[in-house]
Amino acid sequence: MSKKLILDSDSINQIIEKTAKNIFDNLKNKGEFAIVGIQTRGVELAERLRRKLETLSGKEIKNGILDITFFRDDLATRGYLPAIKETRIEFDINGIIIILADDVLFTGRTVKAALETLTGFGRPKAIKLFAFVDRGNRELPIQPDYCGYSMETDLKDEVQLRLKETDNVEDSVYLIKEN
Repeated sequence: MSKKLILDSDSINQIIEKTAKNIFDNLKNKGEFAIVGIQTRGVELAERLRRKLETLSGKEIKNGILDITFFRDDLATRGYLPAIKETRIEFDINGIIIILADDVLFTGRTVKAALETLTGFGRPKAIKLFAFVDRGNRELPIQPDYCGYSMETDLKDEVQLRLKETDNVEDSVYLIKEN
């Protein structure tokens, strides 16, 4: 097995800065919006984006946390029930734009489950997807509106995004390939 560093802490920070600017430029005149992070690392990515967007806009940005466990389509095949995490959306999502943040976009099934979970809270004006890493190999017709880093991977590869807040290590993205 080989492990290759794809992005370091500085690169990750630059991607967050650039993405926040793109979101701000695209959405500032389109009404109210909020950011929702998918558990686990999508929550921290959403928080980082929120802080940058608040700096750019000079106003508070609503944010939420989404756990998709009960909407996964692979629960019966996993052999175990994943840990249930927090879902917290303390604002009305009806009629606003939601930026949905995920760490690594692969098959599209996590995002599908997130969409099903999120729409249980209401009907947003639109949902825009931010995927920090898009590694290709989609099984569903889901594409990010905002993508931090895009790469082609083999099905057996693994892409690991590690963040200091969730993993107690320096921010990094690694590609792990089977030899």
